[in-house]
Amino acid sequence: MDMIRKAVFIAPLIAILVLASGLDAIGKEYSLGSENDDWWTTYPDQSTASGGQVAHPGWVLNALKSKPVLIYVHRNCGYCAPQTEAVGNITDEFGGRIEFYEISAESGDTMSNEALKAYDPNGGAISYVPLTVVVTLALDSEGRVVPVWHSSDDVTGEDWIRSYIENALILHGESSAG
Repeated sequence: MDMIRKAVFIAPLIAILVLASGLDAIGKEYSLGSENDDWWTTYPDQSTASGGQVAHPGWVLNALKSKPVLIYVHRNCGYCAPQTEAVGNITDEFGGRIEFYEISAESGDTMSNEALKAYDPNGGAISYVPLTVVVTLALDSEGRVVPVWHSSDDVTGEDWIRSYIENALILHGESSAG
């Protein structure tokens, strides 16, 4: 009889924990900070330029006036191919709700150089591709609306990109409300 009472008590708790962990994966929110998963206002802890200011390119700041930005800098190579596919799926899914820039790292043009220099999560000394960047607006600790960003120079896949885009849309909406 005691086992039945314990099971009746424990089963709902287990169900709540499972549900909560699933919801967290779907609706993950990221904090402003300098750690690996945070939205960054300066270069993150892992960067050689840790704590340094980011020179956001003008074309990014202009786009942020209306929506979050997804930047994808890559080469036409086998290593970048899975990330290229993931980015393509995300841009299909989020369409007009984000501003998307797909930039060839092979061209060496101004946009490519600016994106690689500004958003390399390791400090811009050596820029690797594929570089996937999400930039949005958020309220800082003093209540000011500031650009925040997160990037990776690894193949992250669709779930990673989707998670940051979804959170970017929420933050941008909250920051642009006034």
